[in-house]
Amino acid sequence: MLTLARFDAAREFSRFQNDLNNLFDGRLPLGGAANSAARGGETLGWMPAVDIYEDTEGVTLSFDLPDVEAKDVDVRLEDGTLTVRGERKFEHADRREAYHRIERNYGVFSRSFTLPTMLDVEHVNAESKNGVLRIFLPKRAEAKPRTIQVKVN
Repeated sequence: MLTLARFDAAREFSRFQNDLNNLFDGRLPLGGAANSAARGGETLGWMPAVDIYEDTEGVTLSFDLPDVEAKDVDVRLEDGTLTVRGERKFEHADRREAYHRIERNYGVFSRSFTLPTMLDVEHVNAESKNGVLRIFLPKRAEAKPRTIQVKVN
C-alpha cells in the first residue's frame, strides 16, 4: 500500500489550541473546527477530506470541495510533493450576525502529499465536478504490473 499523507504537527497543535480556546469561550461549533473567518476574525484554516485510491493504472486523489470554485484552487507539483491549496469564501460575511450556527469551515486550506517515484508526474490530470476535485497520477510504465508468458521447451 502507498503512503501519501504528510502530517504538519505545528499546524495541528495550533488548530487544537485555537479550538480549545474557542471551546472555553463558547464559540466552538459542533461537527468540526472553529471557524473564525465566518465570524469575521482571523482565518484558522481547514483541511478538506480526501480519498486516495490506487489501481494498476495510477493513484487518484478525490477532495471534497463543495462551494469552492476551480479558480480558487491551486494544484502544484514541486520536488516530489503534490500540494493542493485554495479557499472557500464566506459569501455572507456582512450578514454573519443573522446566522444561528456556522458549522462549515471557510477560509484558506492546504493539503500536501509526498509522491512515490513510481508515479509519472509529467502526465497528471486534475478536474473539478460537482464539488469534488479529482487528481489522477498515472504510474510509470515500468511500475505497472505486467504478465510474463512462460515458454515450455
